[in-house]
Amino acid sequence: MNVLKRLLIVIIGVGLFATSIGTSSANAYTNGTMMQYFEWYLPNDGGHWNKLNNDTTHLKDIGITAVWIPPAYKGTSQNDVGYGAYDLYDLGEFNQKGTIRTKYGTKQQLKNAISSLHSKGIQVYGDVVMNHKGGADYSQFVNAVEVASNNRNYETTGQYQIQAWTGFNFAGRNNAHSSFKWQWYHFDGVDWDQSRSKSSIYKFRGTGKNWDWEVSSENGNYDYLMYADVDFDHPDVQMEMKNWGEWYANELKLDGFRLDAVKHIKHSYLGEWISSVRQSTGKEMFTVAEYWQNDLGAIENYLSKSGNNHSAFDVPLHYNFQKASNSSGNYDMRNILNGTLVASQPSKAVTIVENHDSQPGQALESTVQSWFKPLAYAFILTRSQGYPTLFYGDYYGTRGSTSYEIPALGNKLDPLLKARKTYAYGTQHDYINHHDIVGWTREGDASHTNSGLATLISDGPGGSKWMYVGKQNAGETWSDITGNLSSNVRINNDGWGNFSVNGGSVSVYRQQ
Repeated sequence: MNVLKRLLIVIIGVGLFATSIGTSSANAYTNGTMMQYFEWYLPNDGGHWNKLNNDTTHLKDIGITAVWIPPAYKGTSQNDVGYGAYDLYDLGEFNQKGTIRTKYGTKQQLKNAISSLHSKGIQVYGDVVMNHKGGADYSQFVNAVEVASNNRNYETTGQYQIQAWTGFNFAGRNNAHSSFKWQWYHFDGVDWDQSRSKSSIYKFRGTGKNWDWEVSSENGNYDYLMYADVDFDHPDVQMEMKNWGEWYANELKLDGFRLDAVKHIKHSYLGEWISSVRQSTGKEMFTVAEYWQNDLGAIENYLSKSGNNHSAFDVPLHYNFQKASNSSGNYDMRNILNGTLVASQPSKAVTIVENHDSQPGQALESTVQSWFKPLAYAFILTRSQGYPTLFYGDYYGTRGSTSYEIPALGNKLDPLLKARKTYAYGTQHDYINHHDIVGWTREGDASHTNSGLATLISDGPGGSKWMYVGKQNAGETWSDITGNLSSNVRINNDGWGNFSVNGGSVSVYRQQ
């Protein structure tokens, strides 16, 4: 392995998210941009993997360097988005839950799409849903106690026997890929007693049985989320999930993972799981965790307790964007980075504007208003810190009822994606110093021809700001590539320009 390749692997591992762009310059690299290639309301037509396959050239052209695919395995039904995970080894290959394909298509269609992505130099990150299992094949009688929903450490009843859906034998798969069978003792609890047709949160009783720790301390202990909750203290579970992780990565030739619902999973085990898969596959396996809480301290605690060996989504930044978008121009833009992971640990921060859970109608609905989204995307795409994620629903629009729709913003986001791919290089200068108008510049570098840019965003009436773009750019004329403003800016002899932005808008300037 040559020195450059080793360097690039290290860079990706620590979160700078750059990739080689060939041999024309030993120092040249392309800014990384991940795309979450799904939204909640995709149609159940089995066509999504084929759509992804047909979209690979376009994704490369707009600067996407990695795609996060939805959970690829069999869920509780064909219409399952994937988070009601039933059989992690069935990627649309076996007749289970009344279907061979998943919502998105068949295993072979998925493999074809991944092959096409790899042929374009685009990495693929698999979604990992291992907190719980749904759609059990049969029920079992288990000793349990009920606990309070707002304090899972407080038992509200004595022990009694319930009928829990905890038996998984995957008869349709018939031991292909794995012979492991799940029994009640591989779980910590459920939320349904079939014998009484009663919904509650039931904690199992048995040798060594308790909620896993360390997890989020919300609700006392937030181990339990839904369905049959996996017991990550059980040694058989620990080994089986590591075996599956290796299989999943190798079977699909994945380049990394997105970890679902990590605040409900034993933190130290997730660090072990990632290390195990990396060792067994011999690959870097970039990994980002979804710890969904508007609390920087909680996210940093998770990263620490899981060994600081992967990244996390910058949930607080998403909520800052949401607040700004809902403040009718009265948000103090100087606070946009307050309490964010990208400000605290930029090498660990995967920045987002929206996702499938925060979109309208979903469990964590906290939607950023559409008018503000180009501003938010400019923030995550044209700055040097963080690994930005483009949401499929923002680019292509979302489905569902009218109240759940997000308009397609692709034509507004394309210039910002191009700016990241082509111009957002070199030293950054921040001007996050005004309650309405904030901006930043990139000086550009010698490895990227005509690179460098200046970005302004305003949630208020707009205006202008003097910003420094480097003396090496003196005398140049810069224009707004978004098309929002037609006026040009002349860079003076000292490397400064007076850049403008419309009200509630964004402008990104570069050399003509």
